[in-house]
Amino acid sequence: MARRFFKVLAALGLVVGLSGVAGGAHAEKRVALVIGNNDYKNVPKLLKAVNDARTMGDTLKQLGFSVMVAENQNRQQFSETLLAFDKAIDPGDTAFFFYAGHGFEIAGQNYLLPTDVPAATEGQEELVRDASILADRIVERLQNKKARTSILVFDACRNNPFERAGTRAVAGGGGLAPMTQLPEGVFSVFSAGPRQTALDRLSNEDANPNSVFTRTFAKELLQPGENLVQVAQRTRRLVSEMAETVKHKQVPVYFDQMVDDVFLSGLAKDAAAATRPADPPPQKVAALPPVSVPRVPKEESTNAPIASFSRHNGGWTVVFSFADPTLGISWRMAGSGDFRETGFIDTLDPRTRKRMPNPSIELPPDAQSGTIEVRYVDASGDMQGPFPIKFDPEAALIRDQRKILDMTATSWLSFREFNGLLVYYTHLVSYRCAIREVRIGIDTAVPNQVLKMPTCDMRDPGAITAGMPLYMKLAPATQFISVELTYRDGSVSEIKSFRTANRSNN
Repeated sequence: MARRFFKVLAALGLVVGLSGVAGGAHAEKRVALVIGNNDYKNVPKLLKAVNDARTMGDTLKQLGFSVMVAENQNRQQFSETLLAFDKAIDPGDTAFFFYAGHGFEIAGQNYLLPTDVPAATEGQEELVRDASILADRIVERLQNKKARTSILVFDACRNNPFERAGTRAVAGGGGLAPMTQLPEGVFSVFSAGPRQTALDRLSNEDANPNSVFTRTFAKELLQPGENLVQVAQRTRRLVSEMAETVKHKQVPVYFDQMVDDVFLSGLAKDAAAATRPADPPPQKVAALPPVSVPRVPKEESTNAPIASFSRHNGGWTVVFSFADPTLGISWRMAGSGDFRETGFIDTLDPRTRKRMPNPSIELPPDAQSGTIEVRYVDASGDMQGPFPIKFDPEAALIRDQRKILDMTATSWLSFREFNGLLVYYTHLVSYRCAIREVRIGIDTAVPNQVLKMPTCDMRDPGAITAGMPLYMKLAPATQFISVELTYRDGSVSEIKSFRTANRSNN
């Protein structure tokens, strides 16, 4: 059986490194399938998808994965390759699937296009569906194999491949749709946001053999001590910045249903030194499952304060938190004058039996990015610090508003009867800076239409001005509205349902 299995792989043109797939006792392992499709027969060919697959294959091998690389797969080969991938996965494994090639969204579902996908015109959506691979089905297969961790990466958000001069293209989008209903243990990354297209290159002089996304993502995967979320966030920022240099909008997104942090390239350096066992057998490195341990931040001190930021009409409030009791707190913006005392509040600290230092400061609404230096007097009377705290107004605003939205989910919508039935979304408008997109569904549990939101003004983010749309009129018979938020970082909220009958929300 094992000999026949490897003959199948060879016939499919797979480059394989499957240590431990066929053997004795099973140990949890890392298994990857990477696919790159360039040579399409009936839709435009691609230039870099095969290179992207090879680069990802090399990267994953460095991370201890047993890698299968498949190139230019037609429909039958694609199906047989997925079957071979299934056979390589055992319960508890980490499975990594990477696809570079044409992808297409139809009615909210994503399809990966084999090289023999037929040309299609308006009304031939079923032709595309039948000839392609449904992305959700790959997730389902990994779940059926009981993979402990499933990572799916799609560098497939390109223009509509079915567009041709003189014809009306099949209905759908060039970009891929968000995969919001992922099961636990699944992490997915898209090279561009919903309805966006991904760049193969930055200019005609860009000689890099890989797409803008893959060249960045592969490099970030190898950074030691970065968990999957950090890898995705850094990739998103770097790709977005590169795309902006050529006036293009490309913001990679990720969807995270992991319970714990997952590290593919080891722990943070300090944590690795503290937790590494003595003389581990080298042959076991590739078989280690993802390690779920907290990363030790750089420059972290045991007694360093942390800060929370909140935005209001008058500016910013920054609240410092200290692990140990303090007798006094002072601060300054780095490089701008002397330290200033925060003063005291009319409360006794039971630990010191003295008045408690004021833990908060105010910053103006137009405060710029920078570093806040904080120091404090400890219970022994010694000065500690200064400790640097990064202040990024945009990131702080988004984080603060998202926290509020999560805590007030039952207030996203409200209903009122006035010359009919009205639904107000004033609450969402108030915290719109944390939101990339609002989708609603009227009398359907699937949010299938976009609710247009005003743009975010960082100078006055909560302002509601005359003329802003704050409500919409509904049919009197409307029973409920479903709502789904896509946040600025690309993550997606749970779908919330708001019922109209008794004017109460679920």
